[in-house]
Amino acid sequence: MKSFCVIAAVLAAALPALGNDTSAVLTTGGLEFVTNPDIVMASEELFISADEIRVVYQFRNDGAEDQSVLVAFPMPDIVPSIYSPVAFPQGPDDNLFEFTTTFDGQPVEATLHEYAYALGVDRTKLLRQLDLPLVPISAAASAVTDALGDETRGQLLHLGLLTPDEYDDGSGMTTHYFPAWTYRATYTWEANFPAGQTVEVVHTYRPSVGGTVGVSFLSEATDGYDPARDYAEKYCTDAGFVSAVRKTLVNPDEPWSAPFSESWISYILTTGGNWGGNGIEKFRLVIDKGDPKNLVSFCGEGVRKIGPTTFEMVKENFWPQQELNILILNRLLDAP
Repeated sequence: MKSFCVIAAVLAAALPALGNDTSAVLTTGGLEFVTNPDIVMASEELFISADEIRVVYQFRNDGAEDQSVLVAFPMPDIVPSIYSPVAFPQGPDDNLFEFTTTFDGQPVEATLHEYAYALGVDRTKLLRQLDLPLVPISAAASAVTDALGDETRGQLLHLGLLTPDEYDDGSGMTTHYFPAWTYRATYTWEANFPAGQTVEVVHTYRPSVGGTVGVSFLSEATDGYDPARDYAEKYCTDAGFVSAVRKTLVNPDEPWSAPFSESWISYILTTGGNWGGNGIEKFRLVIDKGDPKNLVSFCGEGVRKIGPTTFEMVKENFWPQQELNILILNRLLDAP
């Protein structure tokens, strides 16, 4: 796939060096079901911004009979870690990504399937027996596990369901116990695709947006990791993009002095191979960078600017071969 990067107006700036706080991103994607040779994805329109992902599908049943299909939307695994910050979703426990779906304009009542795993073993039943929440990332979940009795705590530590952490909480050094189980969830529902007809499916949700408070890909390679090479491979940040960002540095020797923060969004495209026909007959991607002063870089072909903040890629008979990773550089509000 050829590289593509977009450079908004880049102005000189005077900004102190920034810290390197970062948060990882959870990758989400589209609908899934078992490969069906009769149901064709006639079109997919994918809109991505830091605030929302919206996907509009047109599915056509080319078969002679109606098809009743179990459709699934798998959420990414939620793996809590007190050592590695992640951009976890902030929705309610029963809908972390604030996921909604309509089928031919009617809201879909999806069933949520939830599981808790530790060390590869399903511990859902045990957590329910102990009246512990399956979603491990809330303050409430941490408070509950921290207050467990010694016997239950010992059992959960033995099973890898808790992480101990010793620190000074203001009253001296003390050990606290945090949830360590992986939360796995999928929404499912039955969908009917009438023979010879096309139906529209729309779903929206909030993406997990990772990032860092400064620009990291300008840093020198250390310990075998080269951020410039990594970003070039993942986000197609070419020489022109990198050069434009370098021009904003207050101090050429301080990569963190660029007047931007990074946002990362990832989307699974390859599930488009679950449908019949030649992949997606018509695919349209629109990415919104949020502000005209922001910069955006991602890998694509034939991308064109269609608005002050939006960029479009259109493909026919599109068979995705790799996932989509988007880098947005957010212009800091106090930068000139």
